[in-house]
Amino acid sequence: MTVSGFSESKGHTRVQWAVTILCNMSLLTYGLQCGWVSPMTKILQSQESPTGRPLTDTEISWIASAPALAGVAGVVLFLPFVDRYGRKLSIIIMNFLQAFVWIVKLMPASTSSLIVARVFCGLAGGGCFHIVPMYIKEIAQDSIRGTLASIFVLAQSAGIFMMYAMGGFLDYYTVLWIVVGIPILTLGLFCKAPESPSFLVSVGKTDEAAATLALLRGMDVEDKEIQKELDDIKRDDEYFKSIPDISIITVFKTKAWRKAFLIMVMVILVHATNGGYSILNYASILLSDSGVTISPELQSLSIPICMIVGSLMTMATIDRLGRKPILGIAFSTSAVAFASIATSILLKRFGYSTPGWINVTMLMICVCCYGGGVSPIPFIVMPEIFNFQIRAKLIGYLVMLAWFMSFIQLLAFGVLTSSYGAHVGFFIFVGLNILGTVVALVIMPETKGKNVEQIERELAGEVAKDVEKEVY
Repeated sequence: MTVSGFSESKGHTRVQWAVTILCNMSLLTYGLQCGWVSPMTKILQSQESPTGRPLTDTEISWIASAPALAGVAGVVLFLPFVDRYGRKLSIIIMNFLQAFVWIVKLMPASTSSLIVARVFCGLAGGGCFHIVPMYIKEIAQDSIRGTLASIFVLAQSAGIFMMYAMGGFLDYYTVLWIVVGIPILTLGLFCKAPESPSFLVSVGKTDEAAATLALLRGMDVEDKEIQKELDDIKRDDEYFKSIPDISIITVFKTKAWRKAFLIMVMVILVHATNGGYSILNYASILLSDSGVTISPELQSLSIPICMIVGSLMTMATIDRLGRKPILGIAFSTSAVAFASIATSILLKRFGYSTPGWINVTMLMICVCCYGGGVSPIPFIVMPEIFNFQIRAKLIGYLVMLAWFMSFIQLLAFGVLTSSYGAHVGFFIFVGLNILGTVVALVIMPETKGKNVEQIERELAGEVAKDVEKEVY
């Protein structure tokens, strides 16, 4: 019996798992940097602030939101680089930028230096969500592609958990000394990681591509299945090199590509504005306002724990249930949870009392849905729905859109909360998650177990004349 063209009785996936975990150390570091704001806000706004004075709410808002805007620039930085110099070197540079973030924070602190550090966090983060999912798609075989691709949000969640745990109990500089070595170690180890076989073929390194495939699949380089996969990649590369350079105009002229891109624009818009990113950055504040008397720092630990639970659930089910149902359930459940929170806050404003545990529980459900569906699924589907020649470019555009909209969401949520109350923002999130449910269940195609050719044929309406190849 075969699965996705590979015999179950021979070969192994150990190397694919090892390389995937290694490249996702970048997401672990991103999680650490993403989670840094929440526990450090209390320190930065205290009299013991390392900046020498308590920071204002406006300064904290800019420190929190800087990575989202810088993430757009990060994608622009990596967009031409990843196709010219490869996925491997791009990930190495990404880890260098992440190490630089911690080094800047270890220097004498000021508002400016913290914002600069957060900008570099965003530059690296733009690469994380652009390059890592694409690299994993290109090294993974179809039967475990979804599972391997979903590890990135688990790594991010683990990073957030570690930062919340350390930030709640350790001092400012101790935390930084603990985490600074992680991206440096990752950088060194990844120098030994293989390059994407698809990229190697595109630059004429066919023999190296064959050896890489054999290494990844645990088979001999002369095995007929390795040769078949290599022939498919070579044929696709030759086909796309025979056509004119692909521009965004070409994409919109091709029905399957146009439809795939527009669908993913809709998915990214609801993904980036569903409310999960705001919860991650303002966790301590939101939980302290809930009325529950447990330490806000301890409560905040439940945020990454719920993300990890959601991630593990997705890893266990994504290659069986598919992408559509998981994303649809995540959006619809988030809508119900945000509606409960908004209603509870509104009732409280009118003098009615509501149990504090309701808001905490609903927030945890939102976070679980974010970690298990809203956050990972779009970045799993993107590399699957686009072929090799347009993958880096279109994913780059979409990740830029995601970062920009996350920046807008974060700033807007802070303004709405301070001006009108948190319930207004939560009611808006309800509407956006309902829209996300419709997009996921009605508009987005299922990509589970399908190659690019099958997906493109479906998008084009059975058979598209302008899409003839399966591209990895």
